[in-house]
Amino acid sequence: MEKEQIPERRKGEDRRGSVVDRRLGLDRRRGPGRRLAHERKSAEEGQMSDDQFEFLMAIDEYKRKNSRPFPTWTEVLDVIKALGYRKVAEPQSLEQTEKEQKPKEVQAPLGTLLD
Repeated sequence: MEKEQIPERRKGEDRRGSVVDRRLGLDRRRGPGRRLAHERKSAEEGQMSDDQFEFLMAIDEYKRKNSRPFPTWTEVLDVIKALGYRKVAEPQSLEQTEKEQKPKEVQAPLGTLLD
């Protein structure tokens, strides 16, 4: 019995050339060159602020209690209000909000301990 000849798959064009190199930090879903906001990037990397973690846990609790894997935006707003958040300031554009949330750089001499 002779072995059946199987065509060599490794010959031909390289399909990897069209794939985005993940080491560049670019995500195809966001489009080329678009970066995440600092707070969102930190949250996705597992570094959440206390407010983000509290919100996440409240949403998770709501989903479990109500058997809702995907709550509506109205339900999300209800959870936010249940956490005690109220509208107290005038509305701002999202660009202004992102600028205010960026961490500020601290200039300190080398060897200085920062709190």
